[in-house]
Amino acid sequence: MTIGAGLFLIALGAILRFGVTVSTPGFSVHTIGDILMIVGVLGVALWLVIWAPWARGRRSAYREVPPYEVHTTRRYPGDEGPYEDGYPR
Repeated sequence: MTIGAGLFLIALGAILRFGVTVSTPGFSVHTIGDILMIVGVLGVALWLVIWAPWARGRRSAYREVPPYEVHTTRRYPGDEGPYEDGYPR
């Protein structure tokens, strides 16, 4: 679970817990909201403890600039000389 998924579960659980005023027999929307918030908080906490240290080390490798060649002039086929009527290409 990523931080985004955990925050989504926390937000969805808070909406179900505090925003819904409908009561249904045999199905508690507030309890489902509490469960989703707890799962979201646990997911974010576990991501920060377990996955974040690895993600920081992995992310730095993607920021390295790969070596490349610098071309000062571009050469195209047929750039050797002028046109037939004397105008440069």
